[in-house]
Amino acid sequence: MKRHTGLLFFILLFAARLSAGEKTDIVIMKNGDHFTCEIKRLDAGVLLISVASMLGTQSVDWADVQELHSERIFIIKTQNGAIYTGTIWMRQAAKDRPVSLEVFQVQGPSLTLDRAEVVRAEQSSENVWERFNGAINSGVIYSKGNQNTQYSLGAELKYPGERWSAGASFTSSLSKSSGVSASTRNYGSLQAMKLLRWDNWFYAGLADFLQSSEQGITLQTVLGGGIGRYLTNTNRAQISLLGGIAWQNTHYEQSTANQPAQQVAAGLIATQVSLFRFDKTHLDVTGTLLPALSDPGRVRFTTNVGYYLKFWGDFTWNISFYGNWDNRAPHGFSGSDYGTSTGVGWTFGNR
Repeated sequence: MKRHTGLLFFILLFAARLSAGEKTDIVIMKNGDHFTCEIKRLDAGVLLISVASMLGTQSVDWADVQELHSERIFIIKTQNGAIYTGTIWMRQAAKDRPVSLEVFQVQGPSLTLDRAEVVRAEQSSENVWERFNGAINSGVIYSKGNQNTQYSLGAELKYPGERWSAGASFTSSLSKSSGVSASTRNYGSLQAMKLLRWDNWFYAGLADFLQSSEQGITLQTVLGGGIGRYLTNTNRAQISLLGGIAWQNTHYEQSTANQPAQQVAAGLIATQVSLFRFDKTHLDVTGTLLPALSDPGRVRFTTNVGYYLKFWGDFTWNISFYGNWDNRAPHGFSGSDYGTSTGVGWTFGNR
């Protein structure tokens, strides 16, 4: 874990630059509350704002916003997958009329959207560094009985564009007990996606890297890509499915029988499910199925599940589960590795 401490400090220093912005936006609620603030983002039916006199990011119900004005540039996404970029303005609607959001596009004519159509809005900026957002999570569990100590560390960084996005994530866990060799797992992932001309369709690429002492894997590399679609894209849920091909290269620890690296061509089926609730809870589920094409009958499956609850400002409590399975692991090596962790985290940027 010590070798990852420097990475964590670097991310913290980088994130500090992203957290501040001028408080010049106006938000007026149905009950008359008036905020002069910085609008961070709209996600899961929640408008996240930063108010100078309050610590951290505040959450307001998007359905209760009566008026809004911002000169910042936002990337706005709708239920049908359409994307627009521009400044936003929402005026008080006449009685019995739906509230609408005006978008003054950077390129193209202005347009009016029904508030219910808008499912996501993220800040954009001419300053590249201000477009990043992400999170840092960590946890420690200690048991005196068997002197067991478990550490976990995770970091996530995303860069949203108008019709594309890229991201990177890293998780590390260490478990050690008295008289037993330490168990380690390190997992890193790079992803990028771009929307196609058909709304809610996209193509994506990924690169995953895994080290698992439980499975005897010193380094497993997966490179893949394909075409996907958002099956659901609302203020309460986002579900996507991706299909394509992948290449997997696995190096195992040396044993009594020298185990060569295994290279496998496989199909790729990946899904991501995100469920939101206004009370600041967030559930993320990802799963990747790799049925081997060059070794018929062999199947690998990886999943990550995370549940997050914001309890104070930009701080979260989280519990996560990870799992890796291989139905034809080499003789003498485990075909599975799974575990859970819990801890606290911090979101930065426009998260």
